[in-house]
Amino acid sequence: MNRLVPSVILAAALMALGLATARAQEAMTFFVTSVGPGKGGDLGGIEGADRHCQVLAQAAGAGGRTWRAYLSTQAAGASPAVNARERVGRGPWHNAKGVVIAKDVEDLHATNKINKQTALSEKGEVIAGIGDRPNRHDMLTGSQPDGRAFAPGEDRTCGNWTKGGADGSAMLGHHDRVGIRDDEAMRSWNSSHPSRGCTQDGLRSTGGDGLFYCFAVN
Repeated sequence: MNRLVPSVILAAALMALGLATARAQEAMTFFVTSVGPGKGGDLGGIEGADRHCQVLAQAAGAGGRTWRAYLSTQAAGASPAVNARERVGRGPWHNAKGVVIAKDVEDLHATNKINKQTALSEKGEVIAGIGDRPNRHDMLTGSQPDGRAFAPGEDRTCGNWTKGGADGSAMLGHHDRVGIRDDEAMRSWNSSHPSRGCTQDGLRSTGGDGLFYCFAVN
């Protein structure tokens, strides 16, 4: 009987931990997609990216919120540009462990707490970065450092997230704030460098996997 006591205590502790983790995931308002749609920069447009965020959040138990992808689009024809910073709500935002990564939009684009340890997936898992194999630290954003769209002309959004081929390009950020140089661009979470085309292989060639940030707007 005495030998059973530690096992019962351990089981109870694991159950409590599991419940706490589930509650934290249900309450989360920010995550990095654990997987991308798998078509490179073709996310089905910005609406398809939003759906991907919603589906992953639902699977993690956080589907009761409205989720938006942190992505900008460039003006094209009669369609105006969309700024990522204007899509993500007012904040504050916290990850699946309850860690606050930014209190509002200005904080998000100034002194946020996004790094490899805090930019967790919807499952509460760390996303591989520099030094890991494979490296997956490139996040699709299509954005300038202030979270606004690029001017029309040179493609920085893989055709507003509809291209998955060799043509076009997307601006990427580093979720781990590390790159091949120690400079401001390499430390940027949302505007580090453009991709090599828009294919899945092209994204992987610079250390990405077609992943992006998701924020709850309510």
